[in-house]
Amino acid sequence: MSLFAFLGTLEIGLIYGLVALGVYLTFRILDFPDLTVDGSFPMGGAVAATAIVAGINPWLATILATLAGSCCGLITAFLAVRCGILHLLASILTMIAAFSINIRIMGRPNMALLGEPTIFTPFESLGFNQLHVHLGIVFLLVLLSAVFIIRLLSSDFGLGLRATGVNDRMVAAQGGNIGFYTYFGLALSNGFVGFAGALFAQSNSFADVTSGVGTIVVGLAAVILGQTLLSSSKIWVSVVAVIVGSILYRLAVAFALSSGMFGMQASDLNLITAVLVAIALVIPKMKAKLRVKSLRF
Repeated sequence: MSLFAFLGTLEIGLIYGLVALGVYLTFRILDFPDLTVDGSFPMGGAVAATAIVAGINPWLATILATLAGSCCGLITAFLAVRCGILHLLASILTMIAAFSINIRIMGRPNMALLGEPTIFTPFESLGFNQLHVHLGIVFLLVLLSAVFIIRLLSSDFGLGLRATGVNDRMVAAQGGNIGFYTYFGLALSNGFVGFAGALFAQSNSFADVTSGVGTIVVGLAAVILGQTLLSSSKIWVSVVAVIVGSILYRLAVAFALSSGMFGMQASDLNLITAVLVAIALVIPKMKAKLRVKSLRF
């Protein structure tokens, strides 16, 4: 793998680290199986691209994309909390609807950003290497996002959010508003995913309605892989783990494809993802069995 490909993989891994943070909030913190991310990711890209082409400042366009992603999460929460629809089904309904909405937003299935200003443009005009600029800015944004999540989950409000996923009846008995925590958690989660979609579109100079296909699988792979390698009850370790898991996942995929390992091709991406997730799920169980056997002897 060349240095150029390595740095590019790091950048994509960091961008999907934001997706992993969103998936971590829903699956690990709220215990809410949310497939909305397959719709909120391309929506973030669609809103950002449309706004930028319309002449809106790229940073403002990115904020709008984040809010659009949050709206997707709020819709899923509304269907689940107020309408009583099964969590998984509620997220699937939002995901399906988002596909058509994204086409409506862009007016077409995809939109190019070649020649348009992005959040990276001001730094590129200073003469810095494009890839270094992208990697540096994305790293800084992911770092700030991670710090925000750590501070939030370590607060009293974050404790209520975490308790909702563990035992919502206990939270309700203590006077906590389960519905509000669900609304907030899903909005924040999909806001991060929409943010990631906006960065992805600006980094790759295009937005496409199909860019969200398999996003939830990638997010889950990052969360499972990261927390398998860095297992801890500490919040900051868990947050760092999911980001590291996203980077390692992307590196593993890039290495497998670039080296032609086992004759792998780009079309085998989903197969590689499935294998990596399966391995990450099996490793903890194998460790537990080995620990039990060691205690017996």
